[in-house]
Amino acid sequence: MTKKRNIVVKIGSALLANQELLTPRYGFLQRLLEDVAVLRSQGNNVILCSSGSVALGLRIIGETPESAGISDKQAAAACGMPLLLNAYKQVGHEFGFEIAQVLLTLGDFEDHRRFLNTRNTVHRLLQAGVMPIVNENDTITTEEIRVGDNDRLAAKVAQMVGASDLIILTGVDGLYDRNPDEPGAQFISEVTDVAPYMEATRGKSTLGTGGMETKLQAANMAQEAGVTTWIAQGETDRPLSTVLDGSRRATKILPHPNPLSGWDSWIANRLQMAGSLVVGEDVADALAEGDRPIRREDILSLDGDFTRGDVLHVYDNKGTEIARGLSDFTSEELRVLANNPDTAAEQLLGYKTRGNVVRANNLVMLDTRHLLWDAPEALGDG
Repeated sequence: MTKKRNIVVKIGSALLANQELLTPRYGFLQRLLEDVAVLRSQGNNVILCSSGSVALGLRIIGETPESAGISDKQAAAACGMPLLLNAYKQVGHEFGFEIAQVLLTLGDFEDHRRFLNTRNTVHRLLQAGVMPIVNENDTITTEEIRVGDNDRLAAKVAQMVGASDLIILTGVDGLYDRNPDEPGAQFISEVTDVAPYMEATRGKSTLGTGGMETKLQAANMAQEAGVTTWIAQGETDRPLSTVLDGSRRATKILPHPNPLSGWDSWIANRLQMAGSLVVGEDVADALAEGDRPIRREDILSLDGDFTRGDVLHVYDNKGTEIARGLSDFTSEELRVLANNPDTAAEQLLGYKTRGNVVRANNLVMLDTRHLLWDAPEALGDG
């Protein structure tokens, strides 16, 4: 029996909600789900990562995209989610399939056990022939604990389900080498390295929380997991199948030829920085050679409040990110260990430990295929 191909589709708010009336755009939903039905009939699984709940709820609470604050958006999401799901359900029934809602928070991606539980739920829905519609739970999240954009959320879902393709539907037909409104802007049809295009992608849409920058960040995360990403205009008939069969213009971002394992991909592709540390140049060189843990005596400085099992970003003393790895200690424990290098770890912590901060098999070295994160300013203070 041939294994079904998993296709993740991210849909932006501007496609789902009328920007003036803030009501569902049923014409778009009709075209989208008709095409989803075609893909499903061809033996594919489709998972939607859908924005729109906040936009659809703003009118109900008397706010606009420009006036809404955090609490307004949380309340709008609570009002808009039933509208969004009802619209999907009505149109989905026309094409003979059921939908299910999967609401996630940052912790569902950053905590590995919750990540696996979510994956099991999504796989069970697909097994039953139900199409999952995934969204961030905007009713309870704040700026400090939210994913922040559905582009990267969709990339994490693609990684989670082992997708072959991630299709990001948006208001433009793909990536350009500069703002497409500028004279002489050149369309980019295929990308192997997203890094050269990052500076040209700042900005976001009125209704959404992510612009082209977050789409490229998402594409880079997908590349690491062996997923092909497509960025395409959503306002067309057959918006998905015409991308996959190459019959219309879209930007194709190629997967890395040697993708990371599921475990390494989960470690390397973060949505938020839990904590970070700096090691010396000799340690950085030794780590690059492989199969070496990070020990407490290696640490020059550290930043953040994290717990055991959180992923740390590792920098050399020039401020370049070199690795990401799973911490064996809380930030409080690690500060005690780093500040007392001559005292036995067992004596300091009250339990037996070798004092290795990140084990070798929980450490992923970064290279030119990763988008690196800037070091926190606090790391420069030692």
